[in-house]
Amino acid sequence: MDEELKQAIERLRSQRAKAALGGGEEEVERQHAKGKLTARERIEHLLDPGTFVELGMLGATKEDAAKEIYGDGIITGFGKIDGRMVGIFSQDYTVWRGSFGEVHRLKMNNVMDKARDLGIPMICLWDGSGGRLELNAYINPAHYSTFKRFAKNSGLIPQISAMLGPSPGNGAYGPAMTDFIFMVDGLSYVFATGPKGTKAEVGEEISMEDLGGAKVHCQKSGLGDARFKSEEECFAAIRRLLSYLPSSHEEFPPEGKPADSPPRINERLNDLVPSDSRKTYDMRKVILEIVDDRDIFEIKPEFAKNIITAFARLNGHMVGILANQPLYMAGSLTIDASVKAARFVRFADCFNIPLIMLVDTTGYLPGSQQEHNGLLRHGAKLPFAIAESTVPKIALLIRKAYGGAKPAMGVDKDLGVHVVYAWPIAESGVMGARATVKVLYKDEIRAAKDPEAYFEEKVEEFRRNESPYIMANSTFIDDIIEPAETRDRLIATLEVLLSKRKIPKGKTHHGNIPL
Repeated sequence: MDEELKQAIERLRSQRAKAALGGGEEEVERQHAKGKLTARERIEHLLDPGTFVELGMLGATKEDAAKEIYGDGIITGFGKIDGRMVGIFSQDYTVWRGSFGEVHRLKMNNVMDKARDLGIPMICLWDGSGGRLELNAYINPAHYSTFKRFAKNSGLIPQISAMLGPSPGNGAYGPAMTDFIFMVDGLSYVFATGPKGTKAEVGEEISMEDLGGAKVHCQKSGLGDARFKSEEECFAAIRRLLSYLPSSHEEFPPEGKPADSPPRINERLNDLVPSDSRKTYDMRKVILEIVDDRDIFEIKPEFAKNIITAFARLNGHMVGILANQPLYMAGSLTIDASVKAARFVRFADCFNIPLIMLVDTTGYLPGSQQEHNGLLRHGAKLPFAIAESTVPKIALLIRKAYGGAKPAMGVDKDLGVHVVYAWPIAESGVMGARATVKVLYKDEIRAAKDPEAYFEEKVEEFRRNESPYIMANSTFIDDIIEPAETRDRLIATLEVLLSKRKIPKGKTHHGNIPL
């Protein structure tokens, strides 16, 4: 090796060592003191060991390059998760507080473009202070089209965000455009305007936690899909979520191998659901008895609890589960439940994930609060999403479905649901029998010698017309099945629907808009 090459290699190694430290040892220590991993440590914890290929390690503004500070607040590249390639960026709070600078955005845009071209998932680790206030207003606008990347990638590749620090302004809208957002208690703070700006603009004093913490977004706003106690738990969840998802819209979801060997008759399902439709039960218990290994990955479990959205497998086949939850609001459809469910359905349709709908709902929730806040506008998103979707869909009417919630939950083959089943205790109609009788026969009930007996007689008469046998006779449903045979029947039906499935060339694409 000649002397000139030797010096060049030494210089390169020195620059790389400095780049690996981000903002320097003091900044790294400050990050650790907050209980946070550095951007580079996060990548190491998430990806398979030794698989990370970094892009733009020495990227820097002229000012930072002169100080030998590299990265411009972000680390980007590619690596593997359980052997599958992913694109990744990790904002580096030790450099410019992870804010969006010109080089920062160029690096972010570059890795997102490459992930889309390669057809691989994009993992976004957020920890920054938003747009960089010090920037010149006349910087090339083309360098700022990060939002365009999220929109262009939507529905083509899965996009998963983990909020691992503050993320205001630009750093909040970006993750809101991705498919899934995971948050960590005590670390994640996401808001359009932070506490200082909120106080300055509207005079409201509020903490970061109460304004945009993990609990707020996972329980109230619905922005967060799940929250965790630590970064390590969050990374484990990302890995697990990816195990259910295809790498792009041009692939089918990965198959799994259940530990329990199907088929199986499950008599426990005969005891979980009360025949009396006024009594509650936990739909989650029903789901666990149906799916492989009693294992589901729930999306937004703390938000709109009256509906369950989850990924699971049936005999190894990946499915999306959409189910009413009678424990909350009698499983009724509300604004939040409709939007949560509709976005889940659209994601499943983007990525070729079959849908299983377990139905037990009183209908759309009545009342002025829901109506005035846009129940019709938001409620229509769910039947629209189901009608638009082309993936295999199976609906099971477990106990009841009334009014517009019936087609909204897929108990309507006209909306493109391929097969509809019902349990023997199922009932369905425009309105529940008791409510219908109260509306239609209020004068007769009042005039009857025994109002209570007359009322119950009429209720029984209407219940006969809501029978699943009436629906089966008219082929509104395809069959009535015993609860114990539910798993077997769903698996057999799903495998029929999957047997000749192909992804059509030039498949019509739609994105997964943040509804």
